[in-house]
Amino acid sequence: MFKEELKLVPDKPGCYLMHNENNVIIYVGKAKNLKKRLSSYFRGTNTGKTAKMVSEIAYFKYIVTSSELESFILEINLIKEHNPKYNILLKDDKSYPYIEYQKKPFPKLKIVRYLKIKKNKDKLLFGPFVNAYAARRIVHLINRLYPLKKCEGLPKDVCLYYHIHECLGYCVKEIPEKVINQMETEIISFLKGNEDIIKNKLLEKINYYSEEMNYELALELKKELEYMEVVLEKQKVQFLNKEDMDVINYFFDNGYLAVEILFIRSGKLIGSFNDIFAVTDNYSEELEAYISLFYQKREIPKEIYLPDEINKEILSKVIDTKLVNVTRGPKKKLLLLSRENAKINHENNFKKAMNKLERTSGANDELSALLGININRIDVFDNSNLFGSFSVSGMVVFINGLPAKNKYRKYKILLDKNDDYNTMKEVIYRRYYRALVEKDELPELIIVDGGINQIRATKEVLESLNLNIKICGLAKNDYHKTNDLIDGNTLETYNIDKTSKLFHYLTRIQDEVHRYTINYHKQIRSKGTIASVLDNIPGIGNKRKKELIKAFGSVKNLKEKSLKELQNYLPFKVAEDLYNYLKNI
Repeated sequence: MFKEELKLVPDKPGCYLMHNENNVIIYVGKAKNLKKRLSSYFRGTNTGKTAKMVSEIAYFKYIVTSSELESFILEINLIKEHNPKYNILLKDDKSYPYIEYQKKPFPKLKIVRYLKIKKNKDKLLFGPFVNAYAARRIVHLINRLYPLKKCEGLPKDVCLYYHIHECLGYCVKEIPEKVINQMETEIISFLKGNEDIIKNKLLEKINYYSEEMNYELALELKKELEYMEVVLEKQKVQFLNKEDMDVINYFFDNGYLAVEILFIRSGKLIGSFNDIFAVTDNYSEELEAYISLFYQKREIPKEIYLPDEINKEILSKVIDTKLVNVTRGPKKKLLLLSRENAKINHENNFKKAMNKLERTSGANDELSALLGININRIDVFDNSNLFGSFSVSGMVVFINGLPAKNKYRKYKILLDKNDDYNTMKEVIYRRYYRALVEKDELPELIIVDGGINQIRATKEVLESLNLNIKICGLAKNDYHKTNDLIDGNTLETYNIDKTSKLFHYLTRIQDEVHRYTINYHKQIRSKGTIASVLDNIPGIGNKRKKELIKAFGSVKNLKEKSLKELQNYLPFKVAEDLYNYLKNI
């Protein structure tokens, strides 16, 4: 396989890109020696994820670089750009919550999530906090104990927080710098690990309210103190110094790599991140790529401790911090702790990860076999309207069995009437005409939520655009549950076992596109004015519309009226139609 092509590959460092028969990049890798690495895929026996990836390779390309470092940086950029299905990807793109103290223009404390941490001298970040609830409780507690700014904007007068002594009235009053600095010093000291400041302040308030016989408030603060002590107790492990650091280690077995990252802030273990995934190539090289991608979306600590086998020289070129390979001494204990957690994660989640692979890419492979095509990407469409108004469509995308939410799209339909056939034609044309113009990625399969009518509308548009993409319809039964997969060419129904992973996969797809479209439809119709609502009811002309607008003024007021009250302005049938319409928006 590829015997002649491999002869032409040079013995130089670089990146290689594996393509499938649909010209989609399915894997990106780097190598010190391109010829040796590429040859290793097609000689000898591969197993697991690697064997599956090799079975899909239609051809490969490569880019020669001047050094291994250059190839590593290129590999990271190519993975981010193409998101290949067989590369290790972060299990999600969410960021962890931080507590942010804002110095200017007014002192303020809040929970934030940043995908990209930016340096700002007027904002201090503390965290990350794996337990978002604990972070919110801490912020709530500090806001109760200190009169920080609570509201948004600049009101013209003091608000309720000022009157209950939880704000100094920054919007309208001049606050002495000394007062603000004192609060700031105490809050920052607490967030850096000096919990005695807040505990003592809480005890003072508890005693005060008890003496005032305000036992309810005293009990409430006592519960806050108890919760804070529990949270802090979990972070009692003190380390070598008060610095911020992450400790990374891993455990590899049975083709699966478990990664554990311990977050240590101000000398305390505040949480961890873990993941487990199947590996296609050399696991240490894939781990280096994973670490690099991880820190492009999260705060970078002052130090990162790594096991000796991870190449810190390469990582230091893409992660701007101090990287330390640890082999002995007190810091070795931290690495062993991280490795122990990685091993436990592997033992606990190996079977779960394999089952997830079966439910996602495994089910996707079943669908590929059923339809006789190699499926990587699926575009799924659904339409929604209410009595022919507020027509919208939604498109969700599944890539290798998983939803790709950054590729979802919403469409407000120009044809605002109950015509599912032409609605489908409009959205399909808009989606794929634009894809052709912008040379966007095309799917191997289009699924429409509906039956033969929607399939025919889709086929008509694709033929006009000269696109040859497989189409299927997902029909529901009388109980609105996924029932049939209909072939777009023969219009026949596939016989799928209702207990199979494939059937559950199709159900997830249909539920997801329906949820996404309905949510968008609710957004659109909630913005409708009273005039646009009345326009949708037969029997309400300009004269009646003006009377109703004058009488009620808003959709909210209309919705609060009974059918009998509406009959004072409208004939019974028209009033009934309006009443039923309003109940559904």
